[in-house]
Amino acid sequence: MYKTWIKAKLPEFVRDILRDFCQISQELCTQFKAHDQTGQISFNFFKELLGDEMNKGQLWHLKDTAHILFRHDQDSDRIGPYLDWCIGYIFHECMKLREDAYQQENYRPWFEARHINPSISPEEQLISQELFTVLEQTRESISREISRVKFILFHCRRLFIMYLPAHQENPLLARFLFAEKELIQDVFKSLYPELLSAIYADNPGKLYELAALSLERGGWIKEAKAARSSLPLDFQ
Repeated sequence: MYKTWIKAKLPEFVRDILRDFCQISQELCTQFKAHDQTGQISFNFFKELLGDEMNKGQLWHLKDTAHILFRHDQDSDRIGPYLDWCIGYIFHECMKLREDAYQQENYRPWFEARHINPSISPEEQLISQELFTVLEQTRESISREISRVKFILFHCRRLFIMYLPAHQENPLLARFLFAEKELIQDVFKSLYPELLSAIYADNPGKLYELAALSLERGGWIKEAKAARSSLPLDFQ
């Protein structure tokens, strides 16, 4: 029963995993740009992105969906395990970033206040300075963790281009590609035309045909008409 349910839900899982990857990638890139400018990252951002066992955030759900999809999709025997590992790696790196951000936000100001406090003894001053070096190492760790996440995100984009052609008949995937063009372009950037060409190279119009079909099934007649009237300019 469980395997039958998963097989029936695979089109949704494929759509969901690309959607969540794109949304999370965009959010992470915004956070990393802020770090480049200020040297800081937000603990609350990673807290919400990850969640916890009882209230999972979007990245935690993405990791779980990846485990289900790539371990049951017969068309993903070669590429799926790479994506599964990459998404899991991003999840664990963000766990580290959350903890490091907590240290920076909550303890760095306290240590800095101790440094300028004239009432502390020389011995306490020395201990404080030595402990502060560990906090500085946490700051260095954040830069390394961000670099690793960026590296994995890039390879995820390459892997999606290799994985998704097996799902070119998926109407939900086509609908997402049509409806969220700007998001996908922002995430895949120069790889965006390659993504579409890899999936629909033999029939560029199929994206719009399948998107329209999915929209019609959902009762979105006006949007379906817009999809049918679209030209495959994205492939040029």
